Amino acid sequence: MDRYDILIVGAGHGGAQAAVALRQLNFPGTVALLGDEAEPPYERPPLSKEYFSGEKSFERILIRPATFWGDRNVSLLLERRVVSVDPVAHSVTLGDGSSIGYGSLIWATGGSPRKIPVPGNDLAGVHGVRTRADADAMLAEVGTVNEVVVIGGGYIGLEAAAVLAKKFGKKVTVLEALDRVLARVAGEPLSRFYEAEHRAHGVDVQLGASVAAIEGLDGKVTGVRLGDGTVLPAQMVIVGIGIVPATQPLTAAGAIGSNGVDVDEHCRTSLPDVYAIGDCAAHENGFCDGAKIRLESVQNANDQATIAAKAINGELVRYNAVPWFWSNQYDLRLQTIGLSTGFDQIVQRGDPANRSFSIVYLRKGKVIALDCVNATKDYVQGRALVLGGVEAPVDQLADPEIPLKSLVPVA
Repeated sequence: MDRYDILIVGAGHGGAQAAVALRQLNFPGTVALLGDEAEPPYERPPLSKEYFSGEKSFERILIRPATFWGDRNVSLLLERRVVSVDPVAHSVTLGDGSSIGYGSLIWATGGSPRKIPVPGNDLAGVHGVRTRADADAMLAEVGTVNEVVVIGGGYIGLEAAAVLAKKFGKKVTVLEALDRVLARVAGEPLSRFYEAEHRAHGVDVQLGASVAAIEGLDGKVTGVRLGDGTVLPAQMVIVGIGIVPATQPLTAAGAIGSNGVDVDEHCRTSLPDVYAIGDCAAHENGFCDGAKIRLESVQNANDQATIAAKAINGELVRYNAVPWFWSNQYDLRLQTIGLSTGFDQIVQRGDPANRSFSIVYLRKGKVIALDCVNATKDYVQGRALVLGGVEAPVDQLADPEIPLKSLVPVA
């Protein structure tokens, strides 16, 4: 049986960064990075944006050049999947029946796209967007497609809709079950702005929409039937309704967790010498009033990877990184700092009609997050407001002529 001092399961952002961080910390032992895809680690966000639109080749979204891993003595174990974990024997079993031993295990598997639970969800032409194979499958079909239905008005769905409408000229319909897009991650002003933008680009955004079935002929999708009986013609359907954390082998082995795997402030699970990071790791977040959450972001995956690597290397550092996110749609770059969950006040900074503005979120008078649309300066300067939980005058927050950095108290 092969054995590694550190076995990293999951070759996405978190897994790759864990391997990089271990070597940057001069960890002397053996390190293996195991993933179920054929490709070396690559960036995921461009799959629904720059890679899908053709702006970036696959080589340009590699996290590191292919030769990097061998140069750093990181063994890449690709096209392999862990099906069980034995925390007592410190080993994992793969899909082919072979086993690999470990000294410490870092679980960085992320998750798989959640399927919509209606008839027809497995028809050809129905896609999630999580891997290069997903994006390539859509690209292979898009030339024969006229009408696309996107189920889910979150970032993945809206980004894909923007590319399909603008780059490929398709007739796109976005179906959102709630009363606004981005309802789970942003305030109403931002939701209404993006709804208007998509409609201005010809996208039919339908709110409060329920999907009864995905219809097909000869195994291929032909349309989406709504709860009211309306059928929307479609030769392609994209489902962007979240992910299912890929944690079953860990929870089957006894790891505590319901929505993902629970980790402590050093990214340790309840199993000995087993860490979890990224989209699949539920942690108490100081920027969400201490609530236990999973954060699906590159920032979270990378920062938790470094925390886990340091812990393995004997340096216990508490995870307390400020969350940040971004989204590119049309000519709009949205940058978010902090978590708006639980806000009780919104301040609009600038005029959305100018396509450059920010939304500031407050809770009990303190700044907890900003959504910045084509407003990078606000995003950069707003970080200090979020980190400090600054109480700033609302009239000054709303004035785009007043730099946000001037509202940060001088130490």
